[in-house]
Amino acid sequence: MKGGRLESACWRPRATLGGAGHAAAVAALCAAALALGGCERAMRNMYQQPKVDTLAQSDFFPDGQSARPLSPGTVARSGGALAGTSSGRAGVLPLPVHAGTVTPVLAWAGTAAPSVPNPLPVTQALLARGRGRFDIYCAPCHSVVGDGDGMVARRGFPHPPSYHTERLRKAPDEHFFDVITRGYGAMYPYADRLAPDDRWAVVAYIRALQLSQHARLADVPPAQAKLLEQQKR
Repeated sequence: MKGGRLESACWRPRATLGGAGHAAAVAALCAAALALGGCERAMRNMYQQPKVDTLAQSDFFPDGQSARPLSPGTVARSGGALAGTSSGRAGVLPLPVHAGTVTPVLAWAGTAAPSVPNPLPVTQALLARGRGRFDIYCAPCHSVVGDGDGMVARRGFPHPPSYHTERLRKAPDEHFFDVITRGYGAMYPYADRLAPDDRWAVVAYIRALQLSQHARLADVPPAQAKLLEQQKR
């Protein structure tokens, strides 16, 4: 008992910071404040990066202009007032004529294009090229056999139609070329990834896929047909 009161057996004097401990705590708080201030400054630097305004003068380039000329071969996707007010989603322009031996489908303005068959001769090399491009750009959604059950579609992306439907088997060659060029529905255009010749190569390979699922014995050369008949026995 002390002073008329019972003291707890667990009572301990309260710890207090000495002079050195207090100074260390203050220093730690100051360091943390400086660090947080540095983070804020770094974030602001990300938001306010050094840049030039549109069409502003620049000493970086010899001509003194910040706006650079278009690279040779640049093709305008859209133009006019509609393009300027829709971020290029409207006012789509027709593609220019291909400078090489292949002419892509040009007549596309919301109306059906004239029938344009594949202008490239179908060879083993063309089919091999088409298969390579197809496996890279098309198979993830369309699958390697073209039935619309690709790995991307299996994971939630909308399934594209099968190439083996009656409608697409009867579709003209330029339909596939135009879809590759312009896109369709959820499919993004691939004109920036596939040159016109490669698009026609993909079209030829799509035809080969269609034939692989609907071939008749009469379509097989006689020598191979004879071998197939022997194998059936």
